[in-house]
Amino acid sequence: MLEKWTLFKKASRFGVIPVMLIPVVLGTAGAYVWQGVFHPFLFVITFIGAAAAHLFSNMVNDLWDFRNGTDTEAQHTPGAISTNSGFLSGGVMRESLFALLTWGLLAVAAGCGLLLSLYIGWEILWFVAGGALIAYFYVAPPLRFGYRGKGYSELAIFLAFGLMPVLGAYFVQTGAFSLKPVLLSLPGGLLTTLLLFNHHFLHWRADRQAGKRTLVVVWGERRALIFSQVLLYISYASLIVCVLLHILPIYALLALLTAIAPIRIYRSLRPENPSEAYLPLMGASQRASVRCGAVMTAALLIQGLF
Repeated sequence: MLEKWTLFKKASRFGVIPVMLIPVVLGTAGAYVWQGVFHPFLFVITFIGAAAAHLFSNMVNDLWDFRNGTDTEAQHTPGAISTNSGFLSGGVMRESLFALLTWGLLAVAAGCGLLLSLYIGWEILWFVAGGALIAYFYVAPPLRFGYRGKGYSELAIFLAFGLMPVLGAYFVQTGAFSLKPVLLSLPGGLLTTLLLFNHHFLHWRADRQAGKRTLVVVWGERRALIFSQVLLYISYASLIVCVLLHILPIYALLALLTAIAPIRIYRSLRPENPSEAYLPLMGASQRASVRCGAVMTAALLIQGLF
């Protein structure tokens, strides 16, 4: 049983799940602080549904990148670093079983959404349907907007890992929409978008060979690296805006410290770098996204308690 759980965690890339769950907690904290409401049962269902949706997104990406030949190309391109689980491209798991697990996760997410709709209204199903469509058509035909290189994939990531989980979690608790959770979603959502953008540096040459036109492929490494740095600064500028608008307390500015590590790594990079040079940037980007969201959440909860 333990071995199966270990395999599942590797196949679904379970380790990156905090980038989805922290926005859910953040939106819930906002509802508690601003509206004084907290429904534990609804929070647990939202948490489980969001986790399943994120793991579905990871696995369906692997499934279609394998079918599209992108993962195979990454294995055969010198210097490219593959970011998929390797379960399909490495022959670890049959495609049929991998697909069964993938759609099983979607069923769990959809079931949680249906259960929530019985308690708070059908509007929550917009979040469920929107998240599922973004996850699936990110790499699946005929849309495959993650392959088009026009910023569609970056917008999709921001919606799926920023706006939708924060606003959706807030709506689950309050039954209402508000501008506050929208603004609250900006720092974490943009940092997660940055994380997904930066991972393209690891295999952009293989993506180009496979016809996957990410912005790194379209712009080239030099221009994409400049954009990556600009996106980092915009992310933290949005945190300052949230404090200035009293959406977050002033001590939430401690989250600015999480920018130090990625800034240091940017300064060590050249306009053109081998793929492995971006591995530290990937790690720093993920930690910045998670830690910034965690500090924002803690700041909100402290404000609510005192």
